[in-house]
Parts: sequence; structure tokens; C-alpha cells
Amino acid sequence: MRRSSFGPSHNAPASVVGEEPVDGDQRKLAGADAVRSRFAGAPAADDEDPHDDDVHEDARRARWTAVATGFLLALSGLAAAVARLGGGLPARVPAAYALGSAVCAAAGVLGARGRTRRALWLMILGVMVMALGDQFD
Repeated sequence: MRRSSFGPSHNAPASVVGEEPVDGDQRKLAGADAVRSRFAGAPAADDEDPHDDDVHEDARRARWTAVATGFLLALSGLAAAVARLGGGLPARVPAAYALGSAVCAAAGVLGARGRTRRALWLMILGVMVMALGDQFD
């Protein structure tokens, strides 16, 4: 026979325990009240840790840095592609700059979505493609 610690036994008649019969919903509410009173001194889940703000600020800063760097590299690669477009160079030179610029722009988009590690590697790849275009020059 299992006894509840929250109230009278489920099997004992009300006259033995000295209380009125309790239905299922009231038993659940009584159990929830007992648990709440047990944890009344514990901090609420709504209380924020002061270090959480620092973590969120670091993540926000990393996202903005990835976005700004990716689009700056994309803009510079696009400018280099346009500058080398009419200079009598092989077509693969401006194409390499344009492709590297597109990769860096994709890195900026990934950085805006919070994928900063992948954005970093895409920026490195985009700069490498632009450097390859500089080698063709």
C-alpha cells in the first residue's frame, strides 16, 4: 500500500483520516502547492544571471563583426573586379575577384544569422580566391 506524503492515503476512508474526501484534481493541486512551498526559497527561473548579459553582448559583437567584415571584403573584391575588368587582363582575373567577393558576401550573411565560425572560414576562402585572381594578374 502506497502512501502519499501530500495528504491522506488514497485508500483510507475520509472518516479514518478526519478529512473530507478529495477528488483527483484537488489532490494534484495539493501536490503542486507542496512542491511550490518546498522551493519557495530557491531563486526563480526568471532571475537572470549577470554573466548572461556579457555572453549575449559577446555574441552580438561577434555577429556584427562578421557581418561588417564580410561585406567590407565583398565590396573591396567587387571594386577590384570592376577595376580589372577593362584593363586587358584575362577574364579569369575579374572572375576570381567577383567569385571571392560573392563568397565573402555569403560569409556576411552567415555572420548575420549567428554562424560566425563558418563565416570566418568563408571569409578566409573568399580572400584566398581573390588572392588567386591577383596571381593571375
